[in-house]
Amino acid sequence: MNWNSAIRQTHRWLSIAFTITVIANFVALGMAQGKQQPPAWITYSPLLPLALLLFSGLYLFALPYITKWRREQRTHSAADISSLNRRS
Repeated sequence: MNWNSAIRQTHRWLSIAFTITVIANFVALGMAQGKQQPPAWITYSPLLPLALLLFSGLYLFALPYITKWRREQRTHSAADISSLNRRS
């Protein structure tokens, strides 16, 4: 498995974890309605998967642009090498 597919799969699992923590947060808030507030760790639990989703999502967002840039760089360098070979 290459890095791109591993990051994509991790991003999917992180989105599931984020959804579950948000649902658990709403359930805890609903059960504590009118009573004391739920513990802080329940309230802040969605933040870790959300932060990891941010980084993996930014990588996946930039991936097409990076591959296009790399492809153009390879094409230009190959053209430069072939033009040098033709001159000699």
